[in-house]
Amino acid sequence: MAELRTEEEQVEALKRWWKENGLSLIAGVAIAVAGVVGWNAWQSYQANQATAASMRYQQLLNLAGGNELEAADREEARTLAQEIVDEHGESLYADLARLIDASLAVQQDDREGARAALQAVIDTDRAYLPGLARLRLARLQLDAGEPEAALATLESGIPEALAAQRADVQGNAYQALGREAEAREAWRQAMALAEEHGQPLYGVELKLDNLGVEEVTL
Repeated sequence: MAELRTEEEQVEALKRWWKENGLSLIAGVAIAVAGVVGWNAWQSYQANQATAASMRYQQLLNLAGGNELEAADREEARTLAQEIVDEHGESLYADLARLIDASLAVQQDDREGARAALQAVIDTDRAYLPGLARLRLARLQLDAGEPEAALATLESGIPEALAAQRADVQGNAYQALGREAEAREAWRQAMALAEEHGQPLYGVELKLDNLGVEEVTL
């Protein structure tokens, strides 16, 4: 621009520059504006989805929260849980719905359905719910006469907040395998962890009493 000596030359240079670059400049501005509008629309959509998932989950809680559900109510609740999973599959509400669905499946004696729902939660990368699902799956495996599988399920992925419950279920598995010394140790650990974390853990002391006094080998 310093080489241009007159205002007319500067205007002509500006016109040439605009002819060469004006279209791309307009396109860039349009893309930037569209990006902002699109991002705001996406944020709004996400907020609406979260609200919808929350409302559906609350509906599920209201439906499944009764102590004694009729068969039709139980089936309706499982259908609603599946809808939440289908429509909001990556959300926390979907995993919570899976946990409820697993409980309802057990009530219907649908053990395979319960296992599938729990495994789906285990396969997520959340911090707490997969551990809770592992505990419930291990209990199902014990109930099905699979103590070794239950121990394998509990090997990892249990958060510290559930350590006492994990030790309790491990004790149940060891007892089922006839490994009383390990069962006793697991239950003692469960009681110590429960006391350390200020958590109630019912029935463990009774299970220890039922094992009797530990034999001492001289």
